[in-house]
Parts: sequence; structure tokens; C-alpha cells
Amino acid sequence: MFNNQSILITGGTGSFGKHFIKILLQRYQPKKVIVYSRDELKQYEMAQEYNSEVMR
Repeated sequence: MFNNQSILITGGTGSFGKHFIKILLQRYQPKKVIVYSRDELKQYEMAQEYNSEVMR
């Protein structure tokens, strides 16, 4: 379902978004994950935590 897809996640740096992204990357092979958040610092920290080739 999510394999080889580009996925936009709004509110991705919140508690639900973080957990969803973790599960998404464990179970599937998305082409790209785009995280939208109003908190730029949290977005930056999240990009550092995950592979920057997948997270945009």
C-alpha cells in the first residue's frame, strides 16, 4: 500500500506523527516521506534521526 509511494504527513513532529512515521518506515518502503510541521526545529531534528534520502 505505501511501498514506492510519496507520502505527506501533516503534524508529523507530534506524538502521533512520530510514531506513525516510525511504523511506516519499519513496515514499508516508501519512495519519499514529506513531513509538514509548524515547528522547524522538530522537523530538522527528525530529519537528522532518519535517513535524509527518505525524509524530505
